[in-house]
Amino acid sequence: QVQLVESGGGLVQAGGSLRLSCAASGTIFSINAMGWYRQAPGKQRELVAAITSGGSTKYADSVKGRFTISRDNAKNTVYLQMNSLKPEDTAVYYCNVAVVAGLKIYDYWGQGTQVTVSS
Repeated sequence: QVQLVESGGGLVQAGGSLRLSCAASGTIFSINAMGWYRQAPGKQRELVAAITSGGSTKYADSVKGRFTISRDNAKNTVYLQMNSLKPEDTAVYYCNVAVVAGLKIYDYWGQGTQVTVSS
């Protein structure tokens, strides 16, 4: 079993910064992709950023140039540095980790952390 613990959310003014962290623990052989999603009230959950085991990244168009995803493989941790935050970035942010177990890959989700950006 794998547990994900998120931290770093909070309230910030527009233009400010926050850094989210998500640490995976438990029975982990290796981790494939890691990512961050968000869900605003009344909207579907959407991909914010993802990073592969090799370090390749992709971002939603709305956050390109403002957010940076990174990972520390030794700590099984993924980070999301969010700069120049806008009110429309307000949402619950969830980390997602794809854990390799034998020939299968299992998806795990964090509990979510609230990010609120005031105008």
